[in-house]
Amino acid sequence: MELLKMFLTFAKVGVMTFGGGYAMLPILQREIVEKNGWATESELTDYFAIGQCTPGVIAVNTATFIGYKHKGVLGGIVTTLGVVFPSLVIISLIAAFLVNFADIPVVQNALAGVNACVVALIASSVLKLGKSTLKNSPSVCVFAAVAVLATVGSFVTFPQTWWGRALDTLCSPAVLIVLAGVTGLILWMPDGRRGGEKK
Repeated sequence: MELLKMFLTFAKVGVMTFGGGYAMLPILQREIVEKNGWATESELTDYFAIGQCTPGVIAVNTATFIGYKHKGVLGGIVTTLGVVFPSLVIISLIAAFLVNFADIPVVQNALAGVNACVVALIASSVLKLGKSTLKNSPSVCVFAAVAVLATVGSFVTFPQTWWGRALDTLCSPAVLIVLAGVTGLILWMPDGRRGGEKK
């Protein structure tokens, strides 16, 4: 019965997930943390961070982590199937019965509204993650540095010189994640940590 409840809960999350994993954070927070108590807000943030660093879709990875925590391998499989099942059904129906689905005017208008909603959901996700994560000055400094570098990497085209390519590499999301992780290891080492209180 618990496995069925987990499947249905993550299916509900999956069917409402527009805009990727970050947009689903408010829904996950309500369903997983507030309604069912399967994870704390801090744990959910950790799952998102790990899911971002591991191969695969962040929403699927997070579902797998939560399912595995509560019901082992079977729980991980059930929650993963739950979160992908709605998308699998919807995409299969669209592919089978509708040609040029995205070109239909009604669909384009609906997606315009959904896109605006996704921006708000992602903004809400950023606020929730910041509230539970940015608790001391070192974490704020890491956040600010990554935000600046990621913004520069998104909007600036570097010249094709050795230093331009170096800056382009430095601003890539994968490199920023690795550098932030290394910085966290240095700042929050169990022995002689220098960045403030351990999380």
